[in-house]
Amino acid sequence: MMDDVDSAVPTSADTGRRAQPGPSPTGGPAAAERTLGGVLRRNRLFVTVLVVAALLRVLTWFGYRSAVFFPDSFAYLKTALRPAPDMVRPDGYAFLLLLLRPLQSFAAVTAVQHLMGLGIGVMIYALLRRRFRLPAWGATLAAVPVLFDAYQIQLEHLVLSDAMFAFLLMAAVTVALWRPEPTMGMALAAGGLIGGAALTRTVGLPLLVVLVVYLIVRKVGWRRIGAAVVACVLPMTIYMTWFATWHGSFAMTGGTGVFLYSRVMAFADCSKMNVPDEELMLCTSEDPDDRPVSHFYIWGRGTPLHRLPGSQFTDDKNRLAQSFSKRAIMAQPLDYLKVAGYDIYRVFKWNRTVFPDVKTYGYYEFEPDVEPLPDWSTGLGITAADDAYRYEDGRATPRVVEPFAGWVRAYQDHVYLRGTMLGVIMLAAFAGLFARWRRFGGQAMLPLGMACALLVIPAATAQFDYRYVLPAVPLICVAAALGVGRDPVRRLFTRGRAGRAETAESVAAPKASVPPAAGPAESPESSASLSR
Repeated sequence: MMDDVDSAVPTSADTGRRAQPGPSPTGGPAAAERTLGGVLRRNRLFVTVLVVAALLRVLTWFGYRSAVFFPDSFAYLKTALRPAPDMVRPDGYAFLLLLLRPLQSFAAVTAVQHLMGLGIGVMIYALLRRRFRLPAWGATLAAVPVLFDAYQIQLEHLVLSDAMFAFLLMAAVTVALWRPEPTMGMALAAGGLIGGAALTRTVGLPLLVVLVVYLIVRKVGWRRIGAAVVACVLPMTIYMTWFATWHGSFAMTGGTGVFLYSRVMAFADCSKMNVPDEELMLCTSEDPDDRPVSHFYIWGRGTPLHRLPGSQFTDDKNRLAQSFSKRAIMAQPLDYLKVAGYDIYRVFKWNRTVFPDVKTYGYYEFEPDVEPLPDWSTGLGITAADDAYRYEDGRATPRVVEPFAGWVRAYQDHVYLRGTMLGVIMLAAFAGLFARWRRFGGQAMLPLGMACALLVIPAATAQFDYRYVLPAVPLICVAAALGVGRDPVRRLFTRGRAGRAETAESVAAPKASVPPAAGPAESPESSASLSR
């Protein structure tokens, strides 16, 4: 099959082996095609699309100077300025901010993130075009959502971890799929990139399981599988050791139980649970239909978590919240599946609704005005605004510059990937996966498996958020391109045309003699399998 073909080098008709390209004179046509100009000519459609996508990001860069901030931004800034493991989220993105700190520029941070967004598009195109030999228009089309979605561009302009997370995941998939059978170096690189993604967002950790299953199915050997696991686990182990020296527990964060508690509070009914005395304070008598959105139970002033002593995140609170949450899920499994399933359904709705609340949703929109830097404390008498000024050396206040910002807002009103469109692309990916059920979906199983995990895990462990969907989009597009861009549909029509042509030929020349075959006919599938 075509997803196992590693090269488009023509084969010799009489030997069945790859034909070896002969030497070309220096400066000849073959050499010219290897130059930058030759590469640009061969990929002129994608280059044109990439340039337009880059101009959109430049427009954003000039319209919203020099970055847009999210509440989480200041936790990352705090770690970049005063390194210490955060209790709520891993610090992979803070390490990027620390690396870029000598530049003293949020404009440099957003520029790097916009380049990451463009880089994701380049990886999609290169993987589909060079490795899987899709036509230029097909590989370009698969890259369009990530290159032109206005909410993707806005996410890249936020001081936030998502652009880096998506880039690392796409890099891991590109490395793992670049050859039919990953080499030892590729296995190490793919595992290391997954580890980096897990250090950026904890939802990346389960993706190691998807990678391992894929490598097992591809039968790459236990040494390479073990190398991928070690490359992923090693940086996380180092980080967890650092976390333990500060907080006393060997973990990535200290808030997994608290976030799961926020999930179950959408349905938890203590009258249906056998709640021990120490967890009774986490109960609420409010009817589930009248309760606020899930994240209120983490950040809201009236959350039952505040009835427990200590700061917002402590080991004791996390332990009790996790125990309560597991108890609620075991007592009300159908209610749990209902709320998680509805959050997954939100991904595929045609219209974006204001969720989880007006303020949070507003952070994902380019607004006519931007909020001033917040003055809440980040510790030691330092405010969030102080940290931003210190990072930027006093020039951190965001600004809206017209008319560029107005053009960006108008663009965001109309150009983005609607949830239903993403659902159609995902169905196409599943169609290709099922068409290769004997091979466990072929190589599309890796990006599609990771994308499904990215959509399901937040809904199951916290709540739906629009920004959690975007890192899954490039993976779904790659899986769909591998599924329907090549074999199932194309081969169906190709075989249909071949059958009609054969029938017409037999009617026109019924008595034509056919020379005996030298050997058994080789099907396209068996021919491709020989190149593995």
